[in-house]
Amino acid sequence: MDWKVSNDGWITGPDIHVRAALGRSGVIAALDKREGDGGTPTGRYLIRRVLYRADRGAAPQTVLPLRALREDDGWCDAPDDSAYNCPVRRPFTASHEAMWREDELYDIVVILGHNDDPPQPHAGSAIFLHCKRGDYQPTEGCVALANEDLRRFLSRVEPGDHIVIG
Repeated sequence: MDWKVSNDGWITGPDIHVRAALGRSGVIAALDKREGDGGTPTGRYLIRRVLYRADRGAAPQTVLPLRALREDDGWCDAPDDSAYNCPVRRPFTASHEAMWREDELYDIVVILGHNDDPPQPHAGSAIFLHCKRGDYQPTEGCVALANEDLRRFLSRVEPGDHIVIG
C-alpha cells in the first residue's frame, strides 16, 4: 500500500488523514536533494523499520521490525564517509546525528528507504518519519506527525508499504 504525503503537509491512507510537518525548504525533487538542504524529497520510499525510546513510552503497536533506541545510536550524515546514511554507534568520528535526543522528535522514528540502496554521497541522509515539534514546525527534511497519529499510522502499516511524497 502507498501512504501519500501531500506537498502541503498531510498524510493520507486507509482511515487516516492527518497533518504532517515537512522540511524547512518544502518538498523538492528527489534528483535535486542534497545533504543539509532542508528539503523533503519527492518519491516513493519503502517503510523499513521502527526505532523508539522505551524510557518515554510503550513500544508502538506495529508489525514492522521494531527496536528500542540506545543512548549510543547515531546516523552518519558525512557524505564522504563509508557509513553515509547508515546507522552508527557513538562516539563516531565522522559527522553524525544523535538518535537519542533530549527533545521528543525521535521518541518514535520510522526509517524510510531514501538513498540507502546503496547510499549516494551528498544525495541526502536520514529522511525519517518521526514525531513533530511544537505546532508542526518545519523539519530538516523529514516528515513529522503528532505522536498519537504516528502510533495510529504504525498500527495500520504492513511490511512492503511505502510512503509517497509529493
